[in-house]
Amino acid sequence: MGSEYKDVSAKGMAAYRAPSLLQPHKARQALRDAHEGKISPLIGYYCGIPAVSTARVMAQLGADFVWVDWEHASCGVETMTTIVHEIQHISEGKTMAFVRIPGHDHASIGYALDAGASIIVPQVETVEQAEHIVSAAKFGLAQKGTRSAPPARWLPGLGDKTIDPTRSVFESVNDQAALVIQIESEKGIKNLDAILTAVGDRIDCVWIGTLDLRVSMGLSGFWGPEPEFLNAVQLYEETLKKHDKPNSGMCAAGNWASGANKSLVITTGDLFAFLGQTGVLQEARDNLKPTDKRQKRT
Repeated sequence: MGSEYKDVSAKGMAAYRAPSLLQPHKARQALRDAHEGKISPLIGYYCGIPAVSTARVMAQLGADFVWVDWEHASCGVETMTTIVHEIQHISEGKTMAFVRIPGHDHASIGYALDAGASIIVPQVETVEQAEHIVSAAKFGLAQKGTRSAPPARWLPGLGDKTIDPTRSVFESVNDQAALVIQIESEKGIKNLDAILTAVGDRIDCVWIGTLDLRVSMGLSGFWGPEPEFLNAVQLYEETLKKHDKPNSGMCAAGNWASGANKSLVITTGDLFAFLGQTGVLQEARDNLKPTDKRQKRT
């Protein structure tokens, strides 16, 4: 591990694929390489309406990763798992799956990681929450991990091959799957320094959830000029710089400045594609007039 970035121009994220596509990519390394400027930021596609049929299309679009929003989707464990497999297998490893977990519970974290995805954990506010999340995401006492080893996931001699033959598949997966936490409140921002001091070595990237942050502050929209909001964002960014931790966030097409100095960005997604069609529908209403019944039939 460490030289994968040299093959990104030719292979894309397949340069970071694991020995088996049932395992997570070496996403931790990819994020660190992006943070250090060895590769471009990881460009993502947002899957807000998770369905197997659309995931098969997303896997072919050329994104570095697909963000599967399990937090806000009516999607069960089986569907989430199949979507992860479709993304990574149909793309032949060129696209990684990241799953946003619906909360902090131990089981959901394990389900997504067992599927072979990296994970995004929302609404982290305290050191205690971060310690629980990290523990649930890692195998073994050396990592202070409490994650249960899946007996039927990486089968002996089939899916348990490792990059380093001297290490077990569980030790390897610990170093492959990325853990991204979302900070989505003023409390979380104020505690971020303590969180990264306590468990920052096992947190790979941080994402500021500006919509939830603004809702918690009684503000509307994803962004705004309010001093209290901008001060909170500034503290967040200063804390990441202090800990040399990759930043991430939305970067809407055309507003490329919003992606500056970020290592993981979402630029578009299924919801954006759907919303983009509202203009087409309105244009149709403006141009397709009622039938002229006075026309003679031919």
